[in-house]
Amino acid sequence: MALYARVFCFVAACQTILPVLLAAEPRPAADNRPNILWIMLEDWGPELSCYGTAAVHTPNIDQFAAEGVRYTQAFTTAPVCSTSRSAMLTGHYQNYTGTNQHRTGDKKPLPYGIRPIPALLQDAGYFTACGCGLSAKTDQNFSDPLGFAGKHWRQRAAGQPFFAQATEASTHRKWQRDPLRPIDENAVQLPPYYPDVPLVRRDWANGLEQLQIADRAIGRILKQLDDDGLRDSTLVILIGDNGRCMPRGKQFLYDGGIAIPLIMRWPGHIEAGTVCEDLVTTLDICQTIVDAAGVTPPHPLQGMNLFSDAIHSRPFIFAARDKMDDTHDAMRAVRSKHHKYILNLMPERPYCQYNAYKELRYPTLAVLNVMNLEGALTPVQARFMAATKPAEELYDLDADPWETNNLIDDPAYTNTAQEMRAALATWRNAMHDNGVTDAFRQGGWPATYPTRSLEDWAMIVEVFRPYVFRAPRTSVQPPEALIKKTALPDRAARPD
Repeated sequence: MALYARVFCFVAACQTILPVLLAAEPRPAADNRPNILWIMLEDWGPELSCYGTAAVHTPNIDQFAAEGVRYTQAFTTAPVCSTSRSAMLTGHYQNYTGTNQHRTGDKKPLPYGIRPIPALLQDAGYFTACGCGLSAKTDQNFSDPLGFAGKHWRQRAAGQPFFAQATEASTHRKWQRDPLRPIDENAVQLPPYYPDVPLVRRDWANGLEQLQIADRAIGRILKQLDDDGLRDSTLVILIGDNGRCMPRGKQFLYDGGIAIPLIMRWPGHIEAGTVCEDLVTTLDICQTIVDAAGVTPPHPLQGMNLFSDAIHSRPFIFAARDKMDDTHDAMRAVRSKHHKYILNLMPERPYCQYNAYKELRYPTLAVLNVMNLEGALTPVQARFMAATKPAEELYDLDADPWETNNLIDDPAYTNTAQEMRAALATWRNAMHDNGVTDAFRQGGWPATYPTRSLEDWAMIVEVFRPYVFRAPRTSVQPPEALIKKTALPDRAARPD
């Protein structure tokens, strides 16, 4: 555990000091333990109005944030659902438990005696539920039973505390138009690595509209809690499971893929309107939950209590990406409040090698491919479309928050790079992370690049166009079936 103490006890300070610390005490009596409601916002980063995103309107989440604490430096451990959720369901990094390959076919039991968090709470007398009127998605890469006993906290016995997990899944592509509050695409603000063209603007605006629909669903589950008289006795946590489903977001280790919203409310324990700048990860939520419930896991968790003093001295957080569906690639990252270092374990492969999910669902990716093949991208935009990756990437997040200027060869950042390499090496050793094998390099979908011809990509853009620009309350079929008919690289499976 000495190694964990060195690696996991790290940085940052809250703007407002939280008024309570969850002490490591014996488990309290059942009727005094808090209820816990954990809401997952699918495939969404901190693009919320309470985080300052332009054009979007999320009044329910904004009000929730005003009643609790909003974290401005929160990150997931992996940039895709099954690996990220495997970590959150266990309180351990996905690489440590061998659950780091997205869409694992041959799922195995968890190692080291690790048990899922819901199962631990169920053993401790909590009623455990999944769904609660939203999605009951779990999506884990291990075979152990999770320990959920029901679908809603309303099924529990009288006086029994509950742990409930619910997913608002509508923000996963496909996105719906919002008929109640349409967003003008000219009002959105695009990252500089996307082409500023109408289709990309409309695609981004559609995502924000879907978020507004999701905000209403989250408002409804929070109202259920109030209607049941449970507001004051419930710790409510709202997070994203990974970053936004756009190019250079989900599936990648840039902040677009790993930065998430994290908002918590616990009346009488968390001061309303708190904003916290601590560097935190989704694993910290797990440690906070088991401490609040008075539960001691059989294998120590790898996060930190969000209300502990130790979290203020954390210098780094870590994240990893491995196989995505059958797209084989591997990346590791270490991030401080000011810098990020990314290690690309397969630099010979392009960022945008073939991935069926993205090519069927991302209109902006199709635009990037067309403009790249036409030589029409800016240098910043073209870097993500290159045929290979740099072996290492280093970004100054204060000067370059969009992570567009790789400083790995800049002599002024030599010491920073060395420090972050060393921290990542220590973390990888603790995770038993040995990198990639020859079999992994040779497997999966092909890395042929570009994945399609200019003619095919141009056709796909036009197929996407009526769907992206559809008006609210109109029905236009997603164009996946038509895209599947275009040419694919050799050996690339046509997804169902």
